[in-house]
Amino acid sequence: MNPQSAEGPIVVGLGEVLWDCFAERRLPGGAPANVAFHAGQLGCRGAVGSRVGSDEPGDGLVEFLRGQGIATDWIQRDPVHPTSTVTVKVGRDGQPQFTIHQDVAWDYLELNDSLRELMGTAAAVCFGTLAQRSPDARRTIHRALACTKPDCLIVYDVNLRQEFYKRDWVEESLIVCHVVKLNVDEVDVLAELLGTGPPDPVPFGRAVQEQFGVETVIVTQGKHGCLVIERERVHDVPGVTVKVADTVGSGDAFTAALIYSRLRGWPADRGAELANRVGALVAQHPGAMPPLAEEFAALAAEYQ
Repeated sequence: MNPQSAEGPIVVGLGEVLWDCFAERRLPGGAPANVAFHAGQLGCRGAVGSRVGSDEPGDGLVEFLRGQGIATDWIQRDPVHPTSTVTVKVGRDGQPQFTIHQDVAWDYLELNDSLRELMGTAAAVCFGTLAQRSPDARRTIHRALACTKPDCLIVYDVNLRQEFYKRDWVEESLIVCHVVKLNVDEVDVLAELLGTGPPDPVPFGRAVQEQFGVETVIVTQGKHGCLVIERERVHDVPGVTVKVADTVGSGDAFTAALIYSRLRGWPADRGAELANRVGALVAQHPGAMPPLAEEFAALAAEYQ
């Protein structure tokens, strides 16, 4: 079954879907799911490949995503392991601190015939590092990526969380992706982890391109914008200053907008400008998945 939420290309978020539990409420999240959600708001067909428990939180996530037009046929139900929750504490600057609980449903993601079929229809797939913390899910993610078409855009959105990363996971992910996105703090961590030299974003990006064959390296710099490191040139794209509610999901919205722009064939600097503005817009609203389809459409129209 193909996603039916829109007429655009299929963008798959492959990995974790979960509840972000704030002090006063819970909100849906999970980086790959956030990317699929925001890609759907931009006019693509967002689909989530993940796994939740056979429990009330799992029912709630599926119901929410389905209500937002995101295809949920590929969210598996686990009869044993619970739906994932993350405890989120937001500082005065809007920056979140996450406590991610272990041994949850998406740690046991399986490559079944349905997920294999979805991957074969995807125009783009986004995956990260966190969902690779268990051997089962890590194996499934890479086998699923191998099912994509040759022209499918594969984006590795690094998203380092707590201690849930290892050098071989990162290297294997860099080898299979076309685009890698990470923030300046993650450059510091990966430059040491991978032994690429000083943690300066541009030399780091060049080393990643040379060692792993990545086409484009994108480094986000918060309010200072982002660097888009292509093989031929580097784009330094200014950021957008906004009043931040919290930054949960803003980087994932950025990634979704980049995917949208790449699928439309836009130049890298134009796509990065849109991505900066989309990410900033999400940061002005609580939670990772605020409903902003009309606002996104208006922004995208400025760049057509």
